[in-house]
Amino acid sequence: MILMKKLKRITALAGAVLLAGMYMSTLIFALLDRSETMGLLKASVVCTVLLPVLLYAYTLVYKITKGDGGGEDGPS
Repeated sequence: MILMKKLKRITALAGAVLLAGMYMSTLIFALLDRSETMGLLKASVVCTVLLPVLLYAYTLVYKITKGDGGGEDGPS
């Protein structure tokens, strides 16, 4: 049980760091005025939107398959 909580925290931290990195790369690519960075900017914007959506979908599917609808404290 404690190992799962630590794993969830590590995963959440890794996701937050990944999102922050994507936000920074989007900002940097937007500020650079080179023709080759336009494709990188588009990819960065798509990933910035797509990753949180996929993480939410994964979390939703996990909760449905595990039958955990009430949270950590039990059914409400």
